Amino acid sequence: MHRLLLSVLALLCAAAGSSLAAEKLKVAIPQKGFWDSSWVEFGETAGFFKQAGLEIEVFYTEGGAQTVATVVSGSVDVAMSNGILGAIRAYARGGEATPFRIISAEMTGANELFWWVKADSPVKSLKDADGKTIAFSSPGSSSHLILLTLLRQAGSKAKPTPTGGVPSTFTQTMTGQIDIGWSVVPFALKDVQEGKIRIVARAREATELQNQTIRVNLANVNSLKTKRETIAKFMQVIAKSIDWAYTNPQAIDIFARNMKVTREIAKQAVDEFYPKSAMQLGEVRDLERSLKDALEFKFLTEPKTPKDIAGLFDIVYKPTM
Repeated sequence: MHRLLLSVLALLCAAAGSSLAAEKLKVAIPQKGFWDSSWVEFGETAGFFKQAGLEIEVFYTEGGAQTVATVVSGSVDVAMSNGILGAIRAYARGGEATPFRIISAEMTGANELFWWVKADSPVKSLKDADGKTIAFSSPGSSSHLILLTLLRQAGSKAKPTPTGGVPSTFTQTMTGQIDIGWSVVPFALKDVQEGKIRIVARAREATELQNQTIRVNLANVNSLKTKRETIAKFMQVIAKSIDWAYTNPQAIDIFARNMKVTREIAKQAVDEFYPKSAMQLGEVRDLERSLKDALEFKFLTEPKTPKDIAGLFDIVYKPTM
């Protein structure tokens, strides 16, 4: 009996020790359910975070400034998938006092977004959209950068208008509050197939952005000081989760369920709009172009060089290619 009690106590202590050993992080993720906002969910499904001894508390946002606000306030340790122009603007204003740093690339090139109109709209392309309101999520977001680039390429004088997340934008566009909506695949692809709406522009047409990092992952400065190894481990698991997503069919099933679309549409979205090469984490590419865009699109009030904003970057993990 004595030995049994000792064995039970040993097991309880081991369980408690294991629980106490779990490293915790709070993470903000925009646009719940989209392919590249699902890396944490995929990692949890595959058991990678548990294996790494990490416990992740996720907060979902509408993207853009809302995501940045969570890491600025210190409410979260890491904020995923933020437009690089917004990060550059914040650092240009705050310098070393800026309460976050870029810890990795998130999306390179423009791929998964598109702009659309109702089927009966007279607009056929951005070239004939002058004076029309055209949606993007929020100032400084990647949808903002892509849209401004597309309008510049087309010579269009459409009126960029922040509309928040994809579902609310869909409602605003279908009810006539906005002329041209924005979306992320696979959302609204079914409506395209059924002829209810028409695509008038695709992100991949922004050829200038092909090799440019447009979204980045951020971490709170204080969190980097106190949890640096944990954040680096988190990014290692994210890299592992990305690899898993592109090799395990279960990821498509999860994506389809989250987006409430058929598996066929979910797979089409990944195959056609989410190349794995765009998901590289280790290198923020074509920063000089981002700085030129930031100046042209008035995110900066004066020219900046990569050296001027070098302090914005603290890359915690570079996957081996």
